Amino acid sequence: MSLNQSMQQLKDRLKASDRMPVVFLGHGSPMNAIEDNSYSRSWKRLGETLPRPQAILVVSAHWMTEGTTLVDVSALPRTIHDFYGFPPQLFAQQYPAPGAPDMAREVKTLLASHHVQGDDTWGLDHGAWSVLTWLYPGHDVPVFQLSIDMRASFDHHVQIGRDLAELRNKGVLILGSGNVVHNLRAMRWGGSPYDWAVEFDNFFADRLTDRDLAAISDRKGMGELLRMAQPTVDHYLPALTIAGAASDKDKLIFMNESIDIASVSMRSFVFC
Repeated sequence: MSLNQSMQQLKDRLKASDRMPVVFLGHGSPMNAIEDNSYSRSWKRLGETLPRPQAILVVSAHWMTEGTTLVDVSALPRTIHDFYGFPPQLFAQQYPAPGAPDMAREVKTLLASHHVQGDDTWGLDHGAWSVLTWLYPGHDVPVFQLSIDMRASFDHHVQIGRDLAELRNKGVLILGSGNVVHNLRAMRWGGSPYDWAVEFDNFFADRLTDRDLAAISDRKGMGELLRMAQPTVDHYLPALTIAGAASDKDKLIFMNESIDIASVSMRSFVFC
């Protein structure tokens, strides 16, 4: 499906509901934050299509915690340049959006059973600001992040999404940022996608379309294919949270259905 068709479907669907959609974006290289390419243009179009949120909660692959989940309660989240080896203009990028401390405290209440704690030291990592730069370039929508607990089960991350879904009725855009396939050890510039990358990307898309969250949460069942597609799973977990925040009444719309550098899926999706 083309980007224009995806955006038209999204527009038509959003007209029928005041409930905020949930979004997962395959963010890929940090350079997408400053490059004019098909990915950044799609994010810009998406930002122009989505309803304006009261706040944005980002679940990023780049805020990893161990044995706990944290939510950013800062009033002005700092812009984190969590990468190296890139040009100076990328390090010069800032995303000075306000935080959402009140909403962050509400998230702590919603996720009380997960023992979520507040944090004012993190901010916005590049998984957040590299896409927000295009979605909401005015820096004027309050934004805050939720960490991913690397020790927790896949089911746990799906349940986090289910528990957060209530925010959709309060004007909060829940945004996941990662990659369905993310194996930087295997990347090759200009190379065709690996068969295993295509297979896992298609498997995920098919199971998500079927709303078979048990299948995409079955770490053991996905076996070696998952290990090839996600050696460290940090980029996969936000997709599970977004899938959990969807309902059976939502329409699923895919975007950017491609594999970059042979081993990174840019697949993105919207439930609305």
